[in-house]
Amino acid sequence: MHLLWLVKYQLASTIFIIISLNKVTSLDFNFPTFQPQDDHYLLLSKNSKIYLDAIQVTPDIRGPIQDYSGRAFYYKPYKLWKKNQVASFNTTFVLNITPETTPGGEGLAFILTSDITLPQNSSGEWLGIVNATSNGTSQAGILAVEFDTRKSSTQDGPDNHVGININSINSIQDVPLINTGINISSGVDVTIKVQYSNDIISVFGSMNNGTSLMTLLVSPPLNLSSYLQEDVFLGFSASTSNYTELNCVKSWEFSGVDIVDNDKSDLVWVYVTVPTVILFILIGGLVFFFMRLRRKSYLETPEDAYPRIEDQIKYSSMAPKKFRLRELTRATGGFSPQNKLGEGGFGTVYRGLLENKEVAVKRVSKNSRQGKQEFVAEVTTIGSLHHRNLVKLTGWCYEKRELLLVYEFMPNGSLDKYLFGDKNFGNTNNHGLEGCSLTLDWETRRRVIHGVAQALDYLHNGCEKRVLHRDIKASNIMLDSDYNAKLGDFGLARTIQKRNETHHSTKEIAGTPGYMAPETFLTGRATVETDVYAFGVLVLEVVCGRRPGNYVYAQDDYKNSIVYWVWEMHGKGKIVGAVDGRLKKEEIMEEEVECVLVLGLACCHPNPHHRPSMRTVLQVLNGEAQPPEVPKERPAFMWPAMPPSFKEAEDRSLIQGTITPFTEITGR
Repeated sequence: MHLLWLVKYQLASTIFIIISLNKVTSLDFNFPTFQPQDDHYLLLSKNSKIYLDAIQVTPDIRGPIQDYSGRAFYYKPYKLWKKNQVASFNTTFVLNITPETTPGGEGLAFILTSDITLPQNSSGEWLGIVNATSNGTSQAGILAVEFDTRKSSTQDGPDNHVGININSINSIQDVPLINTGINISSGVDVTIKVQYSNDIISVFGSMNNGTSLMTLLVSPPLNLSSYLQEDVFLGFSASTSNYTELNCVKSWEFSGVDIVDNDKSDLVWVYVTVPTVILFILIGGLVFFFMRLRRKSYLETPEDAYPRIEDQIKYSSMAPKKFRLRELTRATGGFSPQNKLGEGGFGTVYRGLLENKEVAVKRVSKNSRQGKQEFVAEVTTIGSLHHRNLVKLTGWCYEKRELLLVYEFMPNGSLDKYLFGDKNFGNTNNHGLEGCSLTLDWETRRRVIHGVAQALDYLHNGCEKRVLHRDIKASNIMLDSDYNAKLGDFGLARTIQKRNETHHSTKEIAGTPGYMAPETFLTGRATVETDVYAFGVLVLEVVCGRRPGNYVYAQDDYKNSIVYWVWEMHGKGKIVGAVDGRLKKEEIMEEEVECVLVLGLACCHPNPHHRPSMRTVLQVLNGEAQPPEVPKERPAFMWPAMPPSFKEAEDRSLIQGTITPFTEITGR
């Protein structure tokens, strides 16, 4: 034991001294959206504001915004270089630039500078970067990645270009975006990623969801230590002229290595004081270690330990952050029962406060047989997806056999509690109304259905790789502060690697009974159509305010009580009678309710070939198309399913009739 103590002492002392001689830290922050309270972490110029969940660098204050310029910085400085050391960073932000004139003007820039003061007369062509006096001089001390929306002078690049500027409004390198499909000032979200490493700046971009970023610009070596001071502030600048636009930053994430000064007096403290302190710490630590080791009931072996999960997680350009266990333990008050939000087969969800933001932390149950598989599926699937109707995964942790997921916090919880009340209250003949004090009006329910449909259309048709959710149900629909629906829980989700693939096969039937399409039990396959079926059941739940009910299935038939019940009401010409009794008659339109219910039945058609695609579903919900025709009697389930006599939409996947044996139903 004395030898072990000596080795650990020498090793710890050596490591500590080496680290102290070359100290580095990291600067990390993340603003998924911007709220008024975030101004504590931002330095905003006079003409910049946080409004409508975004930094409006040149804001619309319900008046003219000609000849504006503005700046917004993160409040902490960042050490860019020191002697022969140069920092490196990655930052990702979402821009939304909406023209108010034709064309809009002038543009927005991501900037690094030691002087946060907004230059006077920096509106118009100057983009808030410099003015006529400082342009082209070392006095400016600024680097900018400009996103220029209008050609302002003969020296300026074309409309809609990205450029690298040093101490000047004139770019040392600029690239037009006409051939990239990206229009900076289209009024649509544009995701930008800027990397700085080895004195080279790389800029990537994408329209809309930002899931597949393309390279826009790679700079030559810049040697920024020749132009910028050691400590810089990071942020944005923008301007308008007689040509105006709203220059908004909707989200901002930054991660970088920050170089710290080495002070000679610190080294004396390191060499003399630290070893003494370490000595006492190690003695106490070793005593605690061996006492705990003796009390431990079992030792983790290669057979029962998880393999390195990091090796299985495929990072995307917007990968979620990896947190430390101690951070999440502190954020949730030690996973206190008082912070418990909910519990399911996959684990328990806790409310937490992390980086001054409320979050939801899912702690995967150690007894979950598929916990690790579902954990990896969730990180690799939803971690790279970005849509307003998907719950955002902001981070993850695997440490000491703990699997943890960090999500944005949904203040209004899950949809099921509003439809069914207390989770322990069973179904009743009058829709389970007793004991339920919460309800949703018709407009909110219609908006929920539309939001989930948009999320599924994005998963099926809007991603680079098609995603099958496989577990759509009311308890997996979360509601934000405005009761907007967000689809969550991607533990069962699977990605189809190639767009021409039609299904995902599994050894176990996955999903929740009551929401599962009848063919699932025969084929063992998840398809676009099985997701559509579950969505149809959800639609009926939301309108009727009752659970799917008892389920009875066999290889030749499949009965879901809510589907059979609504279909029976449809056959009698009384389908509107299925609407939730808690809804006020004066707030609903019978034609609209009937349209939604018929659409739900169409999604639950026993023949998967006759189910509409999510693109068609959205067209119906938007009033752009009539709901599909649904027979008065529910057709019998037959397999193999007979295909339609003509090919409908191109985005429909084909379903094969081959039966894949299965071993077990996995209910959630």
